[in-house]
Amino acid sequence: MKFLLLLLLSYSLACAETSQEKGRRIIAEALAALGGDRFLAMKDRLEAGRAYSFYREELSGLARARIYTRYLSVPDPPVPGALCVRERQSFGKEEDYAVLFDESKAWSITFRGARPIDPERLERYQDTTLRNVFYILRQRRNEKGLIFEFRGTEIVDNQPVELVDITDSENRVVTVYVHYSTRLPLRQVFHRRDPKTRIRREELTVYSKYRDVGGGVQWPFVVQRERDGEKIYSMFSESVSVNQNLGDELFTLPANIKVLPPAR
Repeated sequence: MKFLLLLLLSYSLACAETSQEKGRRIIAEALAALGGDRFLAMKDRLEAGRAYSFYREELSGLARARIYTRYLSVPDPPVPGALCVRERQSFGKEEDYAVLFDESKAWSITFRGARPIDPERLERYQDTTLRNVFYILRQRRNEKGLIFEFRGTEIVDNQPVELVDITDSENRVVTVYVHYSTRLPLRQVFHRRDPKTRIRREELTVYSKYRDVGGGVQWPFVVQRERDGEKIYSMFSESVSVNQNLGDELFTLPANIKVLPPAR
């Protein structure tokens, strides 16, 4: 009898998942919940709604916003740390102000022309994008050196979640909170060192109000960000659409636009 129990125990231990195997499985289930192959086939996306910015928990700005995203082809093999996406953030009822990000540069665009944005802001956008769970699933999942590691379970906002650390070859880490039953990502957390003060900042993003945005692709209609526990940004989408064949003119500077000097 004792031998049988030991045999069963040995078998169960042999079959048990490692933390990395479980982490990879949970992330694969999250990808399936987001739409699987349909999510991976998403070529572009338009999110339209209201964007709010905050400073020290006080509302500092609000605007109608339209965020255009185009996914670019990923090299084979993928290049660690390389961005393969373009994004245009347009604000105002007439979209008279915009910020355009390509793979390596960015500009703020007004009726006066296009001005290169502050390098620190560009670096923050690039780092945030590389650690965004949806970007990782869509563009980086096959990148060499990417590790998915199960970190445990928690109850967050009365919802059961499983935590997975995603670490890349440059030691960038993001912790993703996946709902225990729906398998959808509910939040992500990572830490960034302030380039001026060298203080380590916590960056938290919360996702909610998922809806089918076409063909079985699930996307959150509410995105809220906090830094060190203080709310800094909220986006409440009224509509989200995918695979709209968004034109090149949205993601490139017009040839005749006036390029202004960087802000001092």
